[in-house]
Amino acid sequence: MANRVDVAVIGGGPAGLAAATAASKAGSHVLLIEREARLGGILKQCIHDGFGVIRYGERLTGPEYAYRDLCRFEETNTLVMLQTFVSKVVRVNTGFLLTLISSQGLIQIEAGRIVLATGCRERTSKQAAIHGTRPAGVFTAGSAQYYTNILGQMPTRRCVILGSGDIGLIMARRLTLEGAEVLGVYEAKSTPGGLLRNVVQCLNDFDIPLRLEHTVTRLFGTERLKAVEICRVDKNMAPIPGTERLVKCDALITSVGLIPENELAQMLGIELCKQTRGPICDQSSMTMADGVYSCGNALHVSDLVDYVSENGENAGHCAARYNGSARTLIPVQAGKNIQYVVPQHIDVSSPMSKFFMYFRTRDVCANMTVTVFGDDKVVFQKHYSHLRPPEMERFFVEFDDDFSSLKSVSVRMEHVR
Repeated sequence: MANRVDVAVIGGGPAGLAAATAASKAGSHVLLIEREARLGGILKQCIHDGFGVIRYGERLTGPEYAYRDLCRFEETNTLVMLQTFVSKVVRVNTGFLLTLISSQGLIQIEAGRIVLATGCRERTSKQAAIHGTRPAGVFTAGSAQYYTNILGQMPTRRCVILGSGDIGLIMARRLTLEGAEVLGVYEAKSTPGGLLRNVVQCLNDFDIPLRLEHTVTRLFGTERLKAVEICRVDKNMAPIPGTERLVKCDALITSVGLIPENELAQMLGIELCKQTRGPICDQSSMTMADGVYSCGNALHVSDLVDYVSENGENAGHCAARYNGSARTLIPVQAGKNIQYVVPQHIDVSSPMSKFFMYFRTRDVCANMTVTVFGDDKVVFQKHYSHLRPPEMERFFVEFDDDFSSLKSVSVRMEHVR
C-alpha cells in the first residue's frame, strides 16, 4: 500500500465509484476506502428497477446499476481498501493525513485531496419522537429492505409504515409482494414525502392506504411490538388530543427522512448548510475547505442515483485537476420560495463556467418560472408546471465570457399567471 496518494475517495457507493473512476481517468493516483466488504453501497439491496434511466438510458435494478459502475471502475488502476474505517482526518502541509482502521491494523495514508462520498443515514424512531419501550419489531425502511432482499428473512407479517419517503413506499410494495399485510402508510405532513410515481406504483396499485396528517405517537410491547398508537396532527404536525387509536401490528417501519453522513467533514471544521445538512460547496463540488470535495448524498440527498453518480464524477474530475489556486467565491442567493440551491457558492476565478445546479422548492406550487441571474443578466430560465419539495430539480447553466467579472448570482422563482 502506497503511503501517499493524489486523491482519497471515502465511500464506495455510486458517488464514490463515480468519483474514483473520474479522478483515476484524469490521471490521478487514487485510493478508494469503503467500510463494507463489497463496493456498491445501498444499491446492492435495491432489487427494484428504475435506476439508470438518465445515466444508462434504460431501467435497471440497483445491483445492475452498481455492476455497470463497477465495470467502469475496474478499468482504472484505483487502489481499494475494503472493510476499512476512516477514524481521523487532519490537514498537514502537503494535504491530509488519514488514519485508517482495517483488518491489517491501523494505517496512516497521506492524500493531496479528499472526496467525501459517505452517503446518508436514516432517521430512527427515536429521532421521530415516538414514546414507548424498545421492543423488537421496529425497523428503518432500509433495515427492513436488507432483511428482505439480502438476508431473505421476513421482518414482519402485519406492519405499519411511518413516513412516506421513497424507501418506505418501495418497502410497502415489497412486503406486500412477499405476503405481509401493510395496514397503512402514515405521513404527518399534508402531502406525500416521496416521488408521486412511487405513491402510484407502490401504494395505489396495491390498495395500500396512505393516511396524511397522521403520525405514530406510542409503541406497545415488551419483547416484541404488539401495537402502535396512531394520532391525527394539526398544521404544525403536533398530535391532536382525542384522535388517538390503537393499531395492532408486529412491526413498525420508519421512513422519516435521510441525513447526510458528515462526521468527517465536521472533523475538518467544514461549514455545513442548514437546509441540506451537507457541506457548502462551489460548482466543482469543493467545500469551503480547500482540497476537500463532497458529492452524492453526503452533499445533499438526491432523488435519483443518476444524479448522485453525475455529481460524483464532477467531484472526482475536479479533485484530480485541482492545483491549489486561490478561489474567488461569490454566494448564490436563493429566492424566498426556494428551499435550497446547490452549489451555494460560485468560484468565478475557475474556468468552470458551465455546470449543473440543483434545487428544491419550499412548498408545493404550480406554474412557476425559475430564473438564474448573473448580476442583472438572465443566464437561465425555465417554466415548471408543478414543483414539490420531495422532488429535486436540476438544470444546466452556461455563463458567458464575462464570468470572471461576476459580482452576484441569484436564483429566483416566480408564479406565472
